[in-house]
Amino acid sequence: MADERGRRKVRSGIVVSDKMDKTVTVEVVRTFQHTTFKRVVRRRKKYLVHDVENTLKAGDRVRIIETRPLSKRKRWRLLDVIDRAV
Repeated sequence: MADERGRRKVRSGIVVSDKMDKTVTVEVVRTFQHTTFKRVVRRRKKYLVHDVENTLKAGDRVRIIETRPLSKRKRWRLLDVIDRAV
């Protein structure tokens, strides 16, 4: 049980909005096979991510990590930037 408590979820996605102060919206796309129809299904989810230095721009590919609640909907923070937008 002690191992489960310290393990935080890590996701990678693309920044879709940077209009807020110290917050960006990251869209994470996951693909999986449908259990009945065996087709590949895509699901998208948006996370509010804490960006302390306000350095992220729309189009950046980032990795985010789960953290304590920082505001009403913000429970993720920036782990690292995979690559910058052109």
